[in-house]
Amino acid sequence: MASRLYTWARWATRRRGRVIAVWLLLLAVVGGLGITLHGKVTTDFTVPGIESQRAQDLLKDKFPQAAGGTVRVVFAAPKGTELTGSGPENAVRASLKKAAGVGGVVRVTDPVETRTISPDERIGYADVLFKDPAPDVPQSAKDSLSDAMTAARQAGVEVEFGGSAMQPKTEVGGPAEIVGVVVAFAVLALALGSLIVAGLPLLTALVGVAVGVLGVQFVSRFVEMTGTATVLALMIGLAVGIDYALFIISRHREQLADPEQEVEDSIARAVATAGSAVVFAGATVIIALAALAVTGIPFLTVMGLAAAATVLIAVLVAVSLVPAALALFGERLRPRRRRDKDRTRDSWAMAWARAVTRKPVIVLVVGVIGLLALAVPARELRLGLPSFASQPADSTEHKSYDLLTEGFGPGFNATLSAIVDTAAIPGAERESTLTHLHTALAAEPGVATVSAPVTNPAHTVAVMAVVPKTGPDAQATTDLVHRLRDTAPDIAKTGGTLYIAGSTAAGIDVSGKLSGALPLFVAIVVILALLLLAVAFRSLLVPVKAALGFLLSVAASLGATVWVFQQGHLSGLLDIPSAGPVTSFLPVLLIGVLFGLAMDYEVFLVSRMREHHEHTGDAADAVVHGVAASGRVVSAAALIMAAVFGGFVFNHDPIIKSIGFALAFGVAVDAFVVRMTLVPAAMALLGRHAWRLPRALRALLPHVDIEGAKLPARSTPRRTDTETADIETTDANEFDQQQHPTIAR
Repeated sequence: MASRLYTWARWATRRRGRVIAVWLLLLAVVGGLGITLHGKVTTDFTVPGIESQRAQDLLKDKFPQAAGGTVRVVFAAPKGTELTGSGPENAVRASLKKAAGVGGVVRVTDPVETRTISPDERIGYADVLFKDPAPDVPQSAKDSLSDAMTAARQAGVEVEFGGSAMQPKTEVGGPAEIVGVVVAFAVLALALGSLIVAGLPLLTALVGVAVGVLGVQFVSRFVEMTGTATVLALMIGLAVGIDYALFIISRHREQLADPEQEVEDSIARAVATAGSAVVFAGATVIIALAALAVTGIPFLTVMGLAAAATVLIAVLVAVSLVPAALALFGERLRPRRRRDKDRTRDSWAMAWARAVTRKPVIVLVVGVIGLLALAVPARELRLGLPSFASQPADSTEHKSYDLLTEGFGPGFNATLSAIVDTAAIPGAERESTLTHLHTALAAEPGVATVSAPVTNPAHTVAVMAVVPKTGPDAQATTDLVHRLRDTAPDIAKTGGTLYIAGSTAAGIDVSGKLSGALPLFVAIVVILALLLLAVAFRSLLVPVKAALGFLLSVAASLGATVWVFQQGHLSGLLDIPSAGPVTSFLPVLLIGVLFGLAMDYEVFLVSRMREHHEHTGDAADAVVHGVAASGRVVSAAALIMAAVFGGFVFNHDPIIKSIGFALAFGVAVDAFVVRMTLVPAAMALLGRHAWRLPRALRALLPHVDIEGAKLPARSTPRRTDTETADIETTDANEFDQQQHPTIAR
């Protein structure tokens, strides 16, 4: 691998103008398509085959009037007054009459007529039903609905909006995300020692992430995807794009510290060595993200593939655009002062490596116990989809949630739908069957009220609203859904089919589906880690150690996420309006993403150890030298990723917020605790046994050179422009034939 990348990089540096032009052209074409022909993203996390989705499909087919999106308009009279007073009541009716004329609205209920008013008559609600499903209700219609409430507002009535059609869209690009990029730039400046050089990895990463994200937006025209997919692609693409460029540029400048090192040869060697690690590490991220397809959940599959495509582009940028840009800068990137060859022996990384390898057993015991302590809260992990209580406190969705809770109890926001397919029940028995079911549901512990059955015109489908006593995020509500579904066999005996659906039930179903897929996904990821690292380092103990460290990182990150988002700690600092279950697909996503990123640091760190071991055969010194040579860059890369992910913690979307926190915390723990501390300690403890591979496996595993052991000897003389032009054609032919270039000495 290293030899091929060396040849490729020599070609790219000499064709730098063409390479840069191709990337700019690609950015223009993909950008134009993504901006002008993008599709519409959805806010629905649907999963085919789950009970709530089957119920929704039944309503669309046989009861379309009940399948459309709903905006629940919540009215609250000033404290001390009543909504049924002549002034507020008339104003509300005038507003609802105007709402009935909004495009797409098929029905508007009256809170006075339907008695959907709180016992103190201060809070009430009206349901505005649209003909389109909730994700398809246009923003223009919701804006018109808000304008229709002017009369109510002028009468002093507070008006807020909730309901299935009011799921907010995921947005990025706020100040918090920009702060993350600024922090990344500062870290780059410190790591590379130059503001100008620091801008290079940021610039190339932005080109790659722009191509990736805009490409994903164009694909959304043909494939249904959630807004979270685009944000995840942006989040991961930006982080890995900066890191991959950093690894190559840092290696290039390290080599240029030798005044005899030729620039073009240094670029090629940096791409061959650090670039090999980039390609290998990027492949692990791509495979891990693509492996989300094994969950069998379409929205998660699309999310993983979108992020994987962006990472692929980041890798291509790192091994093509980055060397071309380095060649463009040429001698200007050479450090001003020659570095002492023994500088690493006095560096903090060298001191740290010696410290953690001096007493490896103690370091391992303390580190593992600390990570397990962080993981303890994960034992109480509950999965779900965020309710409106998780939206920002000043949002209309959150305010409507609070008003409904105040007026009708916490369970009102968790209203379930009992949907009965009565087509196979004899006509004479349908009414009695529904009456019996209504009585059984109302008698169930945990149920506050059950509405009267509403049937479609053909009397083949009936719907009843079931209001729990507890909120949508409560474990008691989840238990209630399972108990209600236990009554399905009684309906089946009459020939009917009972479904318990609604947004709360859908969240429970999605969480159950993901929980079932999690063990298989973890097994695939761990086996993949063992296989890839065995190929990379031709060792068995190195992959086992890496996989165990990865599992500790995931456990610690999940524990911290539960402690913050589910148990409510640090909610004020992180602007979390309400504690609730962890987003249902976060554990799967965290495992896939963190696996790839953890393998990044493992490859970069251990490859430098192996590189030294290949040259000296000294296992103990290889560990110290590997940490000393790569510790600064790995630490900078981890800080950059944590900063980029951390910027998304302050996004208003509760899903993006929790993903950003989990990834930022996971990357920091994995890089600084596992890779920079536990890995050197474990490698020191294993000694020369770490690099052993059974003879039977040596012939089976391919030999992948990621350390550059087979590269040609270094060329030191600097060529003139005339000499460069004379050999340009020769090198191009050598690349086409995939031969090693002959380096003139």
